[in-house]
Amino acid sequence: MILGIHDGHDAGVVLIDGARILAVNEERLKRVKKYRGFPRLSIEKALEMVHASPEDVEIIAIAGIFRKRKRLIELETNLKAIFGPEFKRKILFVEHHLAHSASAYYTSGWENALAVSIDAAGDGLSSSIYMARDGEMMRIAQSTYLDSPGDFYASVTELLGFKPMHHEGKVMSLAAYGRPTYDLSSIIELNGLSFDNHLKVIGVEATKKLSEFFDYPLEHTREIALKMKRGELDGRLHRKAIEIAASAQAHLERLIEELGLKLKGYNLPVAYAGGVAQNVKANAVLRHILGDDNLWIFPAMDDGGLAFGAAMFVKAQMERLEGNWKPFKLNHVYLGPTYGKEEVESFLRSKGIEYEELSDVSAFVADALIDGKLVGFFQGRMEFGPRALGNRSILANPTDEDIKDRLNVALKRDVFQPFAPSLLWRRAGEYLEDLNGSPNEFMTMSYTASEDFREMAPAVVHVDGTTRPQAVRREVNRDYYEIIKTFERKSGLGAVLNTSFNMHGEPIVCSPEHALRTFRKAGLDVLVMEGFVLTQ
Repeated sequence: MILGIHDGHDAGVVLIDGARILAVNEERLKRVKKYRGFPRLSIEKALEMVHASPEDVEIIAIAGIFRKRKRLIELETNLKAIFGPEFKRKILFVEHHLAHSASAYYTSGWENALAVSIDAAGDGLSSSIYMARDGEMMRIAQSTYLDSPGDFYASVTELLGFKPMHHEGKVMSLAAYGRPTYDLSSIIELNGLSFDNHLKVIGVEATKKLSEFFDYPLEHTREIALKMKRGELDGRLHRKAIEIAASAQAHLERLIEELGLKLKGYNLPVAYAGGVAQNVKANAVLRHILGDDNLWIFPAMDDGGLAFGAAMFVKAQMERLEGNWKPFKLNHVYLGPTYGKEEVESFLRSKGIEYEELSDVSAFVADALIDGKLVGFFQGRMEFGPRALGNRSILANPTDEDIKDRLNVALKRDVFQPFAPSLLWRRAGEYLEDLNGSPNEFMTMSYTASEDFREMAPAVVHVDGTTRPQAVRREVNRDYYEIIKTFERKSGLGAVLNTSFNMHGEPIVCSPEHALRTFRKAGLDVLVMEGFVLTQ
């Protein structure tokens, strides 16, 4: 039994027990977005899910090597409290970027590949490229923390009044409302397979330099960001903020395009992870270069997936030593806690809540969506990673563009951020204009929506005509597939709007209690949990 642990930003745990993989991030249990620290609750939950005790853990794979003395002592104290005084005998540390790259390579299903990680920084580096063959990974390129494309984008995020390392997705979304007007080649460029940061500073110092470069006043950034959150996009500084976002996004895409062209020369598929891999628009650029079936992006690509990578790396090395390593393909991320029907009903009864048991969940949900209702949907194992993929989701009718306004108000979202669809796998070729291979199942890439899809599903197409889909197969998530299929039969559209089941700024719900609280707080119309339905 191997336990992967990430103690730090977006802490989490992965437990590998033979063929079983279970995973959960501390934020879901602690209810603190991107929780930073030791994942005590996640360790307890992971062991509980397999009915194991700390003594059953044979190896503890810890992501990240370098820690300040105080943090290292805290880590060891926490581990000793759970695993006893001999805990050090079980520990193997895995470097940050090796864990990121391993998470992608060892879940790609490929025997030979390039494993790539790009983020802000970790263990002194901001990117790494590995040649991965027969389960072995050899680093062939890297960038230091100073030459960081992730930190560049984070500094732009901070400059525009958003929270760096949290709200980069807002910059990407905002970019679609404008056109790039600044040449940023003097800021950061690609040099071979590495990056060069010409500013020679990072963090707050980089943000200050970018403020001077763009002539954008730092003292007003938060105020402007709050106005844009409400939809005010037409003021002089608002338009400038949009131009900066568009320029930063275009430059990141150019960097990824240049890197992709170099990677293509190796004639190997690419497995990709790291914080920058959250940028679905840049991922689409890489996909166009490599091909749909030659790019795998690990679904938990940010630091929340480091524990997974550390555990998978150690597992692969053990298998290589025994001569039995084989490629493994991750087909789904339903790896978290589950709450069965009896447990959900017991919870509802304990709260004195009125509910009904549904005889046909898919028909009920499809009818509710057609009636314009907002549906909280809770079933099975919670998803691992930043995306809700049908088990902890809020569903709505994508044919009604006005539904976006209701959702934005209910969830307190920024109005310029788009919503995404879950669509039937077999309809992907009709709905996605630039699909050239297998559709994406994890919402990790954007596509150009077809003209028909733009007309049929305006609520899930961004202002620039792109969409970030989850293609759903019956064999992966039968109940969710049946909802979409039933909605298709009743409406003619084989897709639903799917957004994560959480208020803006909060983690995705994990338990029935979290789901009920968010259902009430957001004022959703319907909550379906394990076949039981509640209304407001």
